Amino acid sequence: QVPVVESGGGLVQAGGSLRLSCIASGLPFDTAMGWFRQTPGKEREGVSCITRSGNTPFYADSVLGRFTISRDNDKKSLTLQMNSLETEDKAMNCCAACVSVGSAILPSGVARWGKGTQVTVSS
Repeated sequence: QVPVVESGGGLVQAGGSLRLSCIASGLPFDTAMGWFRQTPGKEREGVSCITRSGNTPFYADSVLGRFTISRDNDKKSLTLQMNSLETEDKAMNCCAACVSVGSAILPSGVARWGKGTQVTVSS
C-alpha cells in the first residue's frame, strides 16, 4: 500500500496560490507530519511541520508568512496552503513524518515517502 498520496500541484504564475493535499492512509498518522520539497541538484528542504495535535506549526524561513500547514487527523490528511508563490518555490513536494530541530525541519526516522506533487511557478 502506498503510504501517502500527494496532490494539488500544478503550474501557477508568480504571486499565485496552490493548495497541496496529502492523504496518508498507509500511515498511523500519530506523529508530526510535514512537507518537504526538492529540486534537481539541490538538497531536500523541509518546508513545514505540524505537531500531532495540529496546534503547533513550524515553517522554513523561506516560506514563513506565505504558507500555512494544517491537518485533519480523522481523515489522515495534511494540507499546505501556498500563497504569494515565487519562482524559487518550484519543486517536487512530498509529505512525510517530520521533526523540528532548532530551525531545521527534518524527516523523522519513520518517514515514508510517496511520489510527490510538482509545483511550477512561472515569472
